[in-house]
Amino acid sequence: METESNSQKDIVRVTAEPGICGFSCDVEARRTGSHTVSVKIKGSECEQAQRLSSLLEMMSMKDLFAPVTRNPIFLAAQEAGCHPSCPMPIAILKAAEVAMNMALPRGVLIKFKP
Repeated sequence: METESNSQKDIVRVTAEPGICGFSCDVEARRTGSHTVSVKIKGSECEQAQRLSSLLEMMSMKDLFAPVTRNPIFLAAQEAGCHPSCPMPIAILKAAEVAMNMALPRGVLIKFKP
């Protein structure tokens, strides 16, 4: 029997639309303990996103607040070969924060103006 914290409704889902490359991805985050969250990247044909998914499976609350230069999400994105402006690491952080009840589920937008 699934516990309340492991039910489908406790999975936070976000979509990252990166722009010109066209390789959108879906991120799923789920709280797995009092200070841990699991992350999955799905639905992307991007090789870097697939590598990133294999490098990031579990994160702690401490990981979410690590500075960019030591943050395991950004380090894994670098190792996976993600472009520096790829929105996936931010999407992962945002989904994980919401799954840990540390943030509200609000959209993020970068928009070019004419």
